[in-house]
Amino acid sequence: MEVANRNDEFLPRSFDINEMRRAVNLYESLYPILLSLGQLHELLEDTYYVAGNEAYASARVVYQSAKTHGRGIGIDTVVEELGTRFSRKSRKS
Repeated sequence: MEVANRNDEFLPRSFDINEMRRAVNLYESLYPILLSLGQLHELLEDTYYVAGNEAYASARVVYQSAKTHGRGIGIDTVVEELGTRFSRKSRKS
């Protein structure tokens, strides 16, 4: 911007220095907003994963309770479906 302001004799006639100034000002004014949004995105993402972990942990409690105490009350099929979702896969050595 400084070079263009001080030495405009080498620029093409069609070059609009005011357009450049507007673009630079917009760029500079957007930067703090971009930083804030980046921080907000990170916090939102962290909260999203924590909520997902808590929901999964709650679902495991529901499954364990249904598996232990829900037999014979008409939810056997659901318990079996949940079992496929929450089954632990054995580790191969």
